[in-house]
Amino acid sequence: MFKRAAVLVASCGALLSGCGTDLQTENEEIISNLIEAGFPAHDIMVADDAVYVGLDAHVTLEASQEMLQPGKESLEQYRTTNLVGTSVTKICVNPTSTFNSYTRLSQGLDAAIANYNGLGLRITMARGPTTGCTANITAQTMSGTGGSAGFPSGGRPYGTINIGTGLNTYSVDVNEHVITHELGHAVGFRHSDYYNRAISCGSGGNEGTAGVGAILIPGTPSTATKGGSVMNSCFSSTETGEWTSSDRTALNYLY
Repeated sequence: MFKRAAVLVASCGALLSGCGTDLQTENEEIISNLIEAGFPAHDIMVADDAVYVGLDAHVTLEASQEMLQPGKESLEQYRTTNLVGTSVTKICVNPTSTFNSYTRLSQGLDAAIANYNGLGLRITMARGPTTGCTANITAQTMSGTGGSAGFPSGGRPYGTINIGTGLNTYSVDVNEHVITHELGHAVGFRHSDYYNRAISCGSGGNEGTAGVGAILIPGTPSTATKGGSVMNSCFSSTETGEWTSSDRTALNYLY
C-alpha cells in the first residue's frame, strides 16, 4: 500500500547476513519455499528479521510450507493458498494500549470490524478483549503511514496486523480502509492488482502467482482498476473505507 516501503528496511543487512543462525536458516527456507511456489525473487524481502511478499504480507515458515502442498491453489479476488478454517467462527481483534491512544486508528478499527460483520459471513469479528473468541488478532502500531499483516496458517488467521501511526493524521475513512485491507490479508486475501502493482501504485510489477497461477473468484472482475477494491496494493488520501461490489462478492464466495 501507499508509503509502505518503510516497512521493508532490512535490519539484518542485505537479506540475511548478520541474523542469528536459527532465524537465518528459517528465513532461508521460507524464501526458498516462496521461490518454489512461484513468487519472483525481487518481490521477497526481509525486514526486522521477517520475510515479506507484496510489500506488506508477512510469511511464516508454516505458511510457506503449506503453499507447496499438493492440490493447493492461489486464488483470491485473489486469495492465498490458505484460508481460515470452519472451526474459526469469531475472530477477536485486540488493540494494544498504544494503538488505542491514536484516536483515528481506534475509530478506524471499529469501522473495519463493522465492514466484515455487515456482510453476514460465517466468521464474525469483535473488538477485544471479549469472550467467545475462536481466534485472535493483535492490532499494534508501526511507524509510517502504511500497514502490514500476514496470511492464514493452519486454518487460523494471521495473528497480528501492524498499522502506521502516521495514519492518525489521515481521515477515519482512510484508517478504516488500511485496517480493513490488513485484516483482509490476515484472512487470506492477496492484492487485487497483484499482477501489476502500477494499477494502484503508479509503479511496480507482478508480485507472482504462487506456482499454479491466480484463479479468479467467480463473479469478480478479471482485471483490477484504481479504486476498484479495498485489497488494491496502494491507497489514496480520499478512500471511503467501504467495500466495493467485487470485494463483497469475493468475501461472500469464500466465507
